[in-house]
Amino acid sequence: MHELGIAQSIVEIAEKNANQQGARRVLEVTIEVGALSGVMAESLEFCFEACCSDTLLEGCVLKIEPVPARARCRECYQEYTLINYFDSCPACNNPVSDMLSGEELRIKEMEID
Repeated sequence: MHELGIAQSIVEIAEKNANQQGARRVLEVTIEVGALSGVMAESLEFCFEACCSDTLLEGCVLKIEPVPARARCRECYQEYTLINYFDSCPACNNPVSDMLSGEELRIKEMEID
């Protein structure tokens, strides 16, 4: 379950930034998670809650914003939504595309007190 390590990293990053801002606690953390990132949102939420115990994030709300997987065909330049990495271009059936989004895993913002 790599979500535990991800949750620990989110807590560490948020707590470090909150301390730098002189915050008393972190109320909310919003993250972006790409559809093809391999992260299970439910597992991440569960692990995050456990990792927040005895930190500035205790009681913090984790908001997860999904990011759809998008690609651009290298042949016809059509942009399209991916379901998995091996999807071909729906316009020309070319199997080679450039990823535009969908692999993200980043902290977007946090609310502090």
